[in-house]
Amino acid sequence: MDSVINQKIKTIFRNKTWLFVPATRIDRVAKAFASGADAVIVDLEDAVAPEDKAPAREALQQYHNSADYQPVWVRINKASSEEFFKDIVLCQTMPNLAGVLLAKAEQISDIESVHQLTSLPVIALIESAVGLYQVDSMAKAVGLTAFSYGFLDLCNDLHVQVATPAADIIANQIRYQLILTSKVHQLSPPIDTIYPDFNNEVGLSNRVQLWSQMGMSGMLCIHPKQVAIVQQALQPTDKTLLFAQRVVEEYERSGQAVFEIDGEMVDAPVIERSRQLLAK
Repeated sequence: MDSVINQKIKTIFRNKTWLFVPATRIDRVAKAFASGADAVIVDLEDAVAPEDKAPAREALQQYHNSADYQPVWVRINKASSEEFFKDIVLCQTMPNLAGVLLAKAEQISDIESVHQLTSLPVIALIESAVGLYQVDSMAKAVGLTAFSYGFLDLCNDLHVQVATPAADIIANQIRYQLILTSKVHQLSPPIDTIYPDFNNEVGLSNRVQLWSQMGMSGMLCIHPKQVAIVQQALQPTDKTLLFAQRVVEEYERSGQAVFEIDGEMVDAPVIERSRQLLAK
């Protein structure tokens, strides 16, 4: 079992696009994978009305048991809700799930109980002030592989006005906190929140540039057409790749720790960054 979990954890590092599909529209899962998304998340939480949660679980289980099944992640309801244990029982009947996203995570015991009861890797969604405050504690949870966050929920809880310069400041502070905490506790780099305007390609591309430059690992998507935009925005330019290649080649040729290329000093951090870029 541990080897299976470890393989799933390694896969998280490679996932750049995480596309949501409501559990009430299981028919869209195939289209989600066809969009090129690295991971598909079937949502049992906010995208499903209370009266629809039972049939949504049944639809997900039928899909899991079908010949068309591809491993999906499942976003389950928060630990303090009436729906939480119903979701857990469902996950226990689906051994081929990729993993679980725990909505509105706020304490280490919530994450560890999900992992212990399902034997699945867990991504914790930070969506409240309490959750954000407890990030360092939750990062120690057994079974946790990465953090993500719901910025609109956080804005509501923190009384931040969305789509303002102030909101941008708060968002970057959240990103920084999750990046630093994830690094210290050897988790996968965090996954950025959704970009709600799926018709704004330029805005989405700019957002991708921001979080990728900060060191985050991927992004939650809410529409299939966002997938290709995210993937394209993550591609390094030819100029960047050429510079990285020249750096590595010169280092391997000369063996020098410090040298110059096109007037720019190259030392150990630049060499390592170039290697990482080429490895991707």
